[in-house]
Amino acid sequence: MEILRFGPDDSDRLAQHLEIVNAARAVDAPWEHPATLRGQEGRFRHGWDGEVETPYVGLDEGTPVAAGQIATTDYDNLHLAWVGVQVHPDHRRRGLGTAMLEELLTEARARGRTSVGIDGWDDEAPRGFATRHGFEQKSSAIERRQRLDEVDWATIERLRAEASGVAKDYEILRREGRTPDHELEELALLASAINDAPTDDLDIEDEVFSAERMRGYETAQLARGHRMFRVWARHRETGEQAGHTVVLVEEERPHLAHQHDTAVVRAHRGHRLGLLLKTEMNLWLREVQPQLAEISTWNAESNDHMIGVNDAIGYRVVGRELEFQKSL
Repeated sequence: MEILRFGPDDSDRLAQHLEIVNAARAVDAPWEHPATLRGQEGRFRHGWDGEVETPYVGLDEGTPVAAGQIATTDYDNLHLAWVGVQVHPDHRRRGLGTAMLEELLTEARARGRTSVGIDGWDDEAPRGFATRHGFEQKSSAIERRQRLDEVDWATIERLRAEASGVAKDYEILRREGRTPDHELEELALLASAINDAPTDDLDIEDEVFSAERMRGYETAQLARGHRMFRVWARHRETGEQAGHTVVLVEEERPHLAHQHDTAVVRAHRGHRLGLLLKTEMNLWLREVQPQLAEISTWNAESNDHMIGVNDAIGYRVVGRELEFQKSL
């Protein structure tokens, strides 16, 4: 197999990578929507917050058979690389995944990383692949989906009213699009609350947020063709930002949305702000994005509090992902 590293301007390689990813997804996770060419180009051009993954494609006599990618960050976790490997279902059990993984591990070492993570759906094949290559399971995450045509809106309204009654000391605000520059530092402090979410046994340090990184995140997500909706809570007496939730709606497929961070600052917990923010978001999106059909979200399986909130507002499990890690 010939393994080629490429960038977002290489349309031929990008299309080959996409073909492999979608073929694997159709077999391994048929509930997942196919990736799109625009989505993949944006992923490898803009990343999550401006730092981009490096993609690879594996060719067997010109036929695309394997895909890979590696992600590292210079903001924090300087010891860590996260990699992904996909093999076309028609070409599995030929050692192609192993060859791609070895290429990615070589790149991780070249970047000075000493630990590598990889994930896969909860199935025998990913577990076996990880074990064979010295990875240990360190965490698991659950993907849930809220189908808006099945939502009990009376329940959403009731839960919002109940939570609002507990959170009378907080003002709830909405914003679509970019955060003004003068609010970015405070937003970075608010985003840091996500570090309290469980990471189980993963060797992961707290993420480091700054105004620069928050601007990078918003710029990247908008450039990738997303509409950004943020709801946040502000403490009336002190003016402090206490919590927020963010949902991204795809412009290319406006019936699909993705839940990003939901976090409440530790000093402001115990006022049902998480439930209030998420129900407020639901009601706002119903008003301004009536075409929206579903919202997908991810949580660590051990994050009982947020899972309880999601269950209450109608999210249902669609898949379980395992996260593996090994030292180099």
